[in-house]
Amino acid sequence: MKLYQLTIHQAHDLLKKREITSSELTRSVFERIEDIEERIGAYITLVKDQAMVQAEEADKAIAAGNCTPLTGIPLAIKDIICTKGIKTTCGSKILSNFIPPYSATVIRKLESVHAVLLGKTNLDEFGMGSSTENSGFKITHNPWNMERIPGGSSGGSAAAVAADECIGSLGSDTGGSIRQPASHCGVVGLKPTYGRVSRYGLVAFASSLDQIGPITKDVTDCALLMNEISGYDPNDSTSVSRDVPDYTRSLTEGLKGLKVGIPKEYVMEGLDPDVSKAVSGAVSVLKDLGATSQEISLPHTEYAVATYYIIAPAEASSNLARYDGVKYGFRDRAKDTLLEMYCSTRFNGFGAEVQRRIIIGTYALSAGYYEAYYEKASQVRTLIMEDFRDAFKTCDVILCPVAPTPAFRLGEKLDDPLKMYLADIYTISANLAGIPGLSLPCGFSREGLPIGLQILARHFNEETILKVAYNFEKVTDFHKKRPEL
Repeated sequence: MKLYQLTIHQAHDLLKKREITSSELTRSVFERIEDIEERIGAYITLVKDQAMVQAEEADKAIAAGNCTPLTGIPLAIKDIICTKGIKTTCGSKILSNFIPPYSATVIRKLESVHAVLLGKTNLDEFGMGSSTENSGFKITHNPWNMERIPGGSSGGSAAAVAADECIGSLGSDTGGSIRQPASHCGVVGLKPTYGRVSRYGLVAFASSLDQIGPITKDVTDCALLMNEISGYDPNDSTSVSRDVPDYTRSLTEGLKGLKVGIPKEYVMEGLDPDVSKAVSGAVSVLKDLGATSQEISLPHTEYAVATYYIIAPAEASSNLARYDGVKYGFRDRAKDTLLEMYCSTRFNGFGAEVQRRIIIGTYALSAGYYEAYYEKASQVRTLIMEDFRDAFKTCDVILCPVAPTPAFRLGEKLDDPLKMYLADIYTISANLAGIPGLSLPCGFSREGLPIGLQILARHFNEETILKVAYNFEKVTDFHKKRPEL
């Protein structure tokens, strides 16, 4: 096995035993990047020199006996998370020259344990998209099939993990942006409970929905990253002051007595038969491990997409008002008047999808329409929350697909925004409700494309999700398969 193929926990064992060094591991990953990155397009920015310095510092820490599970581990960071001194573009031309003066809380936590930051990964501009085709800089390709999308918006992070261009990564999830690309790339992705991981330094898209989480090669690595990035942060007003468990302690065998809920509303038109078969097979595996399943109802599912695509653009409209060409970022200096400069800067700085959502959101918040759209959507959101609250009275976890189809072809849905939005049908409800959700490899399509199983649980119950995923992983080998590059 090449060093770049290691999981976080495998690499940690070797580093702790001093059988390898972080410098060797990091160098191996960069060699992998040099070999295949031109085909994948996972990264916007690489910081090799800085990463090698961090690797040397990690080796010194290990030599001094300070070796945490993430010490010396090379990680990729979605380019919507602020990194001091490293360009943070959000996949947008309007921030093409922005270098943050501070790092996000999650970055400071990783640096405090001497993790190695390889660079910043590609994404749909400001997280707005389901395919990573909306980046202002490049298109990321799915490592399993270069003609397919990697998912979005954390497509660069998921593709980098799947292609062994990093040992693990961080993404962000506003409507499925961790789980959907994890599913399409055959890796593990977790959206934590809203408030569990600090959003300080995460560039805002929709502040009531955004959440940072891990994308990894297996469930154990997911737990290890969650251990490090979770916890209360006074810099984030939405952060919840609640003790953080050791998530690795939930990785124990046995699911006897576990109650699994299967939402009847999630069997719908457009669900690919390969996806349906893979998810049904996963349910059968869990039942063989001692779980029981039952049909449940989430009656307001049909309104989730409409609700999300009012709330998220409305919040985006507000958050993106700050990009005016005055304070920082791109500015069109060719215009004579202030108004012309504002208009030209935003027209040339934002891509088509971001402009579309700003227009939708501004309309939904405008006088005379606020009550009809945003207020009504907020009320339906409450009903969706109550759906989950009622469902979890009778079950411990909910199982469902992550996406209705395997990864679709590049360009297939670019000209039809509604079809693209419907790709989020199974993931957005968890963001609206604020509950945790995980994508886990559970099968392959007839064309050899990965399919993910989504596991949802009540607020702050990531431990149960990880336990279920770990048990599934122990008796299957879907997570061990990697694309041939």
